[in-house]
Amino acid sequence: MATGAGWAPPRSVERHGAPRAGGGARSKSVAPGPRRPSPFPARSRPAPDNAGSADSCRVRVAVRLRPKNSEDLAHGADFDNCVELQPESKRLKLKKNNWNCESYKFDEVFSENASQKRVYEVVAKPVVESVLEGYNGTVMAYGQTGTGKTYTVGRLGKDDPSERGIMVRALEHILSSMSFETDCIAISYLQLYLESVQDLLAPEKTNIPIVEDAKTGEVSLPGAAIVEIKDLEHAFQLLQIGEANRYAANTKMNTESSRSHAILIIHLQRSSRIKGENCRSLSNDTLDIFPDDLPLVLKSKLLIVDLAGSERIDKSGSEGHMIEEAKFINLSLSSLGKCINALAENSPHIPIRDSKLTRILRDSFGGTARTSLVVTIGPSSRHYSETSSTIMFGQRAMKVVNTIKLKEEVDYEILYKKMEREVDQLTSEMERQQKVIKSEKTQLDKKLKESEKAFHDLRLTSNMQIENLEKEKCHLESAVKNLMQTLEEEKGRRNLLSEQIIELEKLLNENKQQQQLENISKTKILADTSKEHEKEMGELLKLLEEERSCSSSMKNRMSVLQQQLCDAQSSAQLQESMAREFEKKLTKVTEEFTSQLQSLRKIISELISEKEVIYEELKSTQEKAQQEMRHRQGLEDQILRMKQSASDNCAEESKASCGMVRSGSGLGNAAFVSKSGKLREAVSGQRGTISKIFEEVGLPNVLSLLKSEDQDVQIHAVKVVANLAAEDINQERIVEEGGLDALLSLLETSENTTIHRVTAGAVANLAMNGSNQGVIMNKGGARLLANVASKTDDPQTLRMVAGAIANLCGNEKLHLMLKQDGGIKALLGMFRSGHTDVIAQIARGIANFAKCESRVISQGHRKGRSLLIDDGVLTWMVANSTRFSASTRRHIELAFCHLAQNEDNTCDIIASGGIKELLRISRESPREDTRNLAKKALDSNPAFLREVQ
Repeated sequence: MATGAGWAPPRSVERHGAPRAGGGARSKSVAPGPRRPSPFPARSRPAPDNAGSADSCRVRVAVRLRPKNSEDLAHGADFDNCVELQPESKRLKLKKNNWNCESYKFDEVFSENASQKRVYEVVAKPVVESVLEGYNGTVMAYGQTGTGKTYTVGRLGKDDPSERGIMVRALEHILSSMSFETDCIAISYLQLYLESVQDLLAPEKTNIPIVEDAKTGEVSLPGAAIVEIKDLEHAFQLLQIGEANRYAANTKMNTESSRSHAILIIHLQRSSRIKGENCRSLSNDTLDIFPDDLPLVLKSKLLIVDLAGSERIDKSGSEGHMIEEAKFINLSLSSLGKCINALAENSPHIPIRDSKLTRILRDSFGGTARTSLVVTIGPSSRHYSETSSTIMFGQRAMKVVNTIKLKEEVDYEILYKKMEREVDQLTSEMERQQKVIKSEKTQLDKKLKESEKAFHDLRLTSNMQIENLEKEKCHLESAVKNLMQTLEEEKGRRNLLSEQIIELEKLLNENKQQQQLENISKTKILADTSKEHEKEMGELLKLLEEERSCSSSMKNRMSVLQQQLCDAQSSAQLQESMAREFEKKLTKVTEEFTSQLQSLRKIISELISEKEVIYEELKSTQEKAQQEMRHRQGLEDQILRMKQSASDNCAEESKASCGMVRSGSGLGNAAFVSKSGKLREAVSGQRGTISKIFEEVGLPNVLSLLKSEDQDVQIHAVKVVANLAAEDINQERIVEEGGLDALLSLLETSENTTIHRVTAGAVANLAMNGSNQGVIMNKGGARLLANVASKTDDPQTLRMVAGAIANLCGNEKLHLMLKQDGGIKALLGMFRSGHTDVIAQIARGIANFAKCESRVISQGHRKGRSLLIDDGVLTWMVANSTRFSASTRRHIELAFCHLAQNEDNTCDIIASGGIKELLRISRESPREDTRNLAKKALDSNPAFLREVQ
């Protein structure tokens, strides 16, 4: 829920004049009063008028006549009317007797047949349309109690749209005329009860202050809930909540008499803008303050007031607290009448501060709002003085003139949202850039790491290559040395062979001749030896050439390796330069990382200190929990000790005598009172024991024992709660402390028959309180009770369940939910037990249901056949009406008579043979009021009369 702070205008531009609802000519505002100079220039606009006449801004008053009700028909004949309407001339005649009457003229006169739609279109629609244009408005109903004010103004009509009152129709009109993209609608729903302003949407808010702005004179209610709505369904829910929280009571003049003034405040905010002619009419300074693109809003307020009815104590029959309510109602209405008189007579002093009602309505009479008043009257001459007073109030109200003003305010909210969007865009752009920078930094870090890794790998690879090249160089050098050494050895061998050849040639030449002669035989051997040496020399020469070619290839490979070594050294120098640059970047990033790491360490240290504090708190909490556990264990031990001193039979009898199943509907209590003197003494002693437990242990601790794992402890705790719930003073407190939730949980989860019986009795006692009945139904209490009834045949348990459902039957607002949850079927199904006390509770519940349903149908709040007929209750009553005790028969007869009052039940009653039963009741019933009800049902229904004849 939003508070009213958001509606306070930061700066306003006033427009004088009344809004135009029809096609009438625009006119200046009437009776403009002095006002303080505004810090901003005001722009005037002529006020449109609904009627186009000179009294366009006065309060418009309509009269609505209520049809005769059953009480009027019972106290007078058709001619016994004090009001005669003349709708065509908008007049009415008030007759004191047959020769003395007075005529009054109003803005509109509605007969008893006027529809809700026509009343809205004439009375409220012009005001609503002016509110949509930006002007304040008020629609109010005034009259004697029981004349239809709440029906005219506050009727919801959710099931029948034709029955809707002014509140619902105004909200429907406004919602259909607004654009939720640029406009806003919110409502507050208040009541003035015992001169205290209370919030109907938030009942905990009471005694709300009324604040008046010293500069503008506007009235506000700070602290009242303001709820923004988007559709009619949401509005229905809020109105239903407010209606449920409003104070009402049953009087002789009205079964549902409102005991407070209800005020529905509708706040509207619509977009507007200064353009065109309006801008040209302003000065340059004004244009500097209000540029063309400055957003403006129209803020208006509609008050729909359902006043409590004026009444006389002797006629209404109010007693006790209702007398105090009537005094405050009449006092506030009297103060309102004094203000109307003073305004009508142009008195210099208006007694607005005499009542909170007049302070709230300060703007509606003599203020800046367009106001429509509908006064409701009854036709009966028995209330001539009240009707005359109401008519004179309306006549004086027609003389009150209001000064209508239109206010335009600078919509700082739109400007704020625009700046907020720009800030969001800049923030998102900054965050995007930060993300880009962060991503680039991450990529650079990644590239740096990759480069460092590549540089490290390259350095290792280069070192390995250099080592391999050096090893290979050493190996090659050693190989070259070996080859050179081998070559030198081959050269020495060759030289040696050459020398040997030369020597051999010399020897050969020297000894040639000798050998030729001497060694002819050896010539061949020498030739062969020479050939072998020549062959060996050829092989040595070939080997020398191969060694030479191998040496040249080794030299070439050595030059290539030397070139590769030079290239590797230049590449290593380039990588060293790149590594130095990367080291610089790495140093910078390392410094930033170090600073971030320090900040993170600081945050971690703070978190560690917070963790230590939380650990200390957790430790203290654990100690408290252990103390609570020890205290709870002591309470359980105390309950177990008390269990030994109180027997179950005494507890059962004390429950019966304390009234664990009592009626909350006014139809009489069940006869469960003990007649024995000894039993009364036992009950008194048991009550003393329960009071002692309650005082020593306390209600929260007793309720905590309902969750005990010991079943005996649970049973005795439920008995204590049940006996406490028998006292009216404890019932609401038990629900507030969570006792109802614990009892319903036991009904749902426990399988113990004793727990079911005692728990159902406790729920029955809580159901005696009207405020608790709705809570029980909303939490599924009827469904759980029906489930228990279907699972047990124990008469005492069924008696408690039937008593609880019978108490719920006494609330007409819960009938439909009770039927849907199976409560009626369960109530009728418990007849199977045949126990006298159970059947007495069944009959009481049916009588409660029928009586409340008959009252709702007679008031026009619901139509159709009875909900009891669908579940076979009528057939059961016809078959068993004469079988039981006198008190049970009395409840069945009373229920039958109330069902017969509804004409929609006629066919079912005739088909079930109920005519004979009605005739028997009208003749033989021991109670006179029951016989009269039966006779009235027979006489007023033509179908019954035909069946009787």
